[in-house]
Amino acid sequence: MSESIKKSLLVFFIAQFLIAIPLFLFPINLFKGKVEIEINGKTATEEAPLSLSYFIGKGYEPSEMIDIKKFYLTTEGYLMAFVFLVGIPTLVALRFSTSKKSH
Repeated sequence: MSESIKKSLLVFFIAQFLIAIPLFLFPINLFKGKVEIEINGKTATEEAPLSLSYFIGKGYEPSEMIDIKKFYLTTEGYLMAFVFLVGIPTLVALRFSTSKKSH
């Protein structure tokens, strides 16, 4: 593997890490999702912006989850998460690999 590919992969993983950390540790509600709420035996589904931190148990209080049966990302939410976690780091790595070095 050439040196430039190794550097590009390193830049990709560093960029991915730097983007993923705040998305998974802070409750930043950017991603479209649905929440299933069960009240008196009836289930209702509502659209709501979700944070990736909710999926690892961070960013909400257990008391807020009493009536919530489950929550999940919609197709648009998954696509946006893919863009943030893979697309943007790919563009950063591509930009890094194609940049000209000035001497």
